[in-house]
This record gives sequence, C-alpha cells and structure tokens, in this order.
Amino acid sequence: MNLFDFSISRLPRIIFSRGAVKQLPELCLQYGFSVLLVTGARSFESSVAFSQLKVAFKESGIRFEKFSIPGEPSPELIDTAVNEFKNQAFDVVLGIGGGSALDAAKAIAGLLKVKQSVMDYLEGVGPELTYDGPAVPFIAVPTTAGTGSEATKNAVLSVQGDKGFKKSFRDDKLVAEYAVVDPELLSTCPKDIIAANGMDALTQLIESYVSTRSNNMTDALALSGIRSARDGLLVMYGHEVNNDAQDKMAYASLLSGICLAQTGLGSVHGLASPLGAFYPIPHGVVCGTLVAEATDMNISIMLQRDSTNSALDKYSVLGDVISQQRCKNKHMSWEVLCETLQSWTDTMKLPRLSEFGLTENGLDKVIANSRGSSMKTNPVEMTDEELRELLLRRL
Repeated sequence: MNLFDFSISRLPRIIFSRGAVKQLPELCLQYGFSVLLVTGARSFESSVAFSQLKVAFKESGIRFEKFSIPGEPSPELIDTAVNEFKNQAFDVVLGIGGGSALDAAKAIAGLLKVKQSVMDYLEGVGPELTYDGPAVPFIAVPTTAGTGSEATKNAVLSVQGDKGFKKSFRDDKLVAEYAVVDPELLSTCPKDIIAANGMDALTQLIESYVSTRSNNMTDALALSGIRSARDGLLVMYGHEVNNDAQDKMAYASLLSGICLAQTGLGSVHGLASPLGAFYPIPHGVVCGTLVAEATDMNISIMLQRDSTNSALDKYSVLGDVISQQRCKNKHMSWEVLCETLQSWTDTMKLPRLSEFGLTENGLDKVIANSRGSSMKTNPVEMTDEELRELLLRRL
C-alpha cells in the first residue's frame, strides 16, 4: 500500500464554531428565500436554538416548511417527503439533527427536482440507476457527535424486519454545500446518545485509520480525531455540560465523516448494516458494543496469518495514542488499546446484542448479509466463523 497515492472526493465547505448556527439565515439567503427544514423528531424543535432560528428567518424574509424525521429514515419516508414537497420550488434544504435527520435531508434534497423514487438509486436494491441530479442545495447542521453525515455523500436508508435492509443513496452531487458544526447544539444530547454516537465516531476513525484504502492525509485526520475523542468522550458522557468536551467530540465526529468518505470502514460497520436492518439496534450501539472485540480479533487474525500487515503497526500506534503512553512493545500497545476500548464500552453501558433480540440462531443470516463495501476495506479478511465468534463475544 502506497500511502502517498490517493485522491480526495468532494467535501462541503465547513464552518466550525460555537454559535455558528446564527449564520444559517445568511447562508440560506445565498440560494434564495424558500427553505425546506428537515429536523429530527423532538430535541432541536424544543430547543432555544430553534426558536431563535425562526425569529432570524422571519427577520430575513425567509419562508420555510418543516419536515420531521421520527427515527432512522426509510425509503418510504423519503418518497413521502418528496411527493409532499416536489411541487414547491425550494431554494435550499436545511438539515438540522442527528445522522438520521441529515441523511434524510440529503436524500430529499437529491430527489426534489428529480421526482423519482429513492429506491431507483439505492445500492444493492432495485435498478441502481445512475444519479444525474440536479440536487437542491443542501446545508447540514449536526446536533449529535457521531455519524459525520454532514461530511459524506451518502444517505443511509433502512427497512427493518425479517426482509429488511440498510443501504445507501450515494453520489457526489449529494454532498452538502455547507457543513455548519456548532458544538453548542450538543448540549441537549442525553447520555445514551452521547455514548452510542461517540463510539460510532470513534469506530469510524479507527476503521478509517486501518482501512486498506487509508492514506497519509486521512491517517493524519483520523489520528487527530481519535485524540479528540480520547479527551472528550468520557468527559462529555460524565458531565451535563462541558464546552471543551463538546468541541472535541463535534470535531472528532466531523473528521470521522471526512475520513470514512475517503477510505471506507471495516468489519464493525459491515456487521452494523444487517444488524440494524434485521433487529431494532441503533447504529451507534452496534459500533460501541463491537469495536473493542473487533479490534482484538483483527489483531489476532493478522498475527496468525498476515503478520506483515501494516495495520498491525497502526494498531500499535493507536494503543500508544489512546493510552497516552509509549508502550514497551507492540504487544503491550495492542493489549492496552483493546482493554481501553472495552473499558469505555463498559463505562458507558453499551448493551449487548441479545438485548435487541439477536440469538445464535440469527447469526448465519447476519453474517450472510455483512459482505458489503465496509467489510471489503477491513484490514484483514474475516471468515464466516471469525465473524460468528465476534458476534458471540457480544451476544
């Protein structure tokens, strides 16, 4: 692998600042006076920031319609929104919320002018038509620190149940014009969301760093994000309000989105797709409950059959970074890395998979549906039996 051989796909213009949400009227006016506002179910709508935004919109002469996303968005929900608003000439779509709200806003912005079902474009589902656009300009404002959706070109949509799936509508034309990251918006996050989303961001950073498509630029960003998550996640989890921790986690989440968009991910996200489709398991919970064991298994597998894999050196670096010490040898670095990740999983009470209905009888189906794009960039190929062991460790 040549770390100096890479290309970087399109990114949004990024505004990262406490209070940055106050710039939204000015940014929206770059495109016009008509805004479709897509938000989550409750938290932002009940916040002071939303009340202030409505006043600012009125003072700026901005008209807006609002559409709420109650949970992880489905293709049916996206098509419903597009059908409801397709005859209105919106100048910009403004998504404010967690990853689900941003993914939904991204998909809606991509389809308002196209007026076709999102099922026509989902990877691995339906005809997989080429997306030609045009998309309505999209502004992304995250209110959680986890998915990094504000920096990616993919909108993850899911159908849950026995025949469920979790797939992406993905294209460079869907990338936000602006990603407005205001750490103050994280103040309404409850503890369970902080834990799940924070571990999602950390997992994305780790998997991007050891991905087979990583490069020197993404490595630098991933390490910077991992240091911020190391210093911010447990503090944010343990305190009702801590500005420094909010800043660090908003930054870590943003970098996790930037990195994954360039490098792909790994086995945790490969398994997260079917687990979230077949069972009511929040995406961040899957990441938080699996990342320690997946890291341990990747290292063990490489030592057994791919001992020259460069990812082993990277995991050693991560052990030193996360522990903030220079370990005597790689084995000690690997050990402290896995122990620290497991300690965080336990401290933040990430639940086991069985709490959501997964049993040993369901493992074969999960494994059979886990071989998507994320699994392809895991640093080592995992067999079905190894994936089974990984799931059993957190069942």
